[in-house]
Amino acid sequence: MAQTIALVDDDRNILTSITMALEAEGYHVSTYADGDEALTGLTQTPVDLAVLDIKMPRMDGMELLGKLRKSSRMPVIFLTSKDDEIDEVLGLRMGADDYITKPFSQRLLIERIRAILRRAEAERSSQGGESDTIVRRGDLVIDPIRHMCSWRDKEVTLTVTEFLILEALAQRPGHVKSRDQLMDAAYGENIYVDDRTIDSHIKRLRKKFRDTDDGFSQIETLYGIGYRYKDS
Repeated sequence: MAQTIALVDDDRNILTSITMALEAEGYHVSTYADGDEALTGLTQTPVDLAVLDIKMPRMDGMELLGKLRKSSRMPVIFLTSKDDEIDEVLGLRMGADDYITKPFSQRLLIERIRAILRRAEAERSSQGGESDTIVRRGDLVIDPIRHMCSWRDKEVTLTVTEFLILEALAQRPGHVKSRDQLMDAAYGENIYVDDRTIDSHIKRLRKKFRDTDDGFSQIETLYGIGYRYKDS
């Protein structure tokens, strides 16, 4: 059965273009032009995943997510025209799964939707036991199925992209990953992003870990080559 995606955005052009792209991939799509309308619709007719714009009339994406989380663990991706890290951190802590800044690639959004739906299905299948895919590297623990990451027993909240980059580095500590390899790990082989995008993600990863432990220094830069996770 085809999975259903909800799109919530007050920009009709975005609703139309993303709906066409998702339907071409075989998804059913429900659209809402504001948060209030979406709350009613999603409460009455749950979907497999929702894509929410943050800045909307009547009820913004943050408020909508807060109300949805009272009764649903449905996966959520935020869309935003802001480049505001405070909003990102708050949204992720409230239970969003990822965060994509406008303007964005439709292909990237589709790949993120696929990744999150796969993870949600894997999590349902593994209920009741510890995942055998958990990665432990000293004080770092990564659970790919549950999309959970902790450092010294404190949770570190990451976007899907940040999580995939960290996982790629931590799987082989001491081995250098080029920016191209990290692009493939985080975005897939069919999506191109420039080197500065990977560098920005690394910078944000380090900041999030240092907010938890200001002595964190496990992600090393090898100038002109790439990055590696320091072997403890």
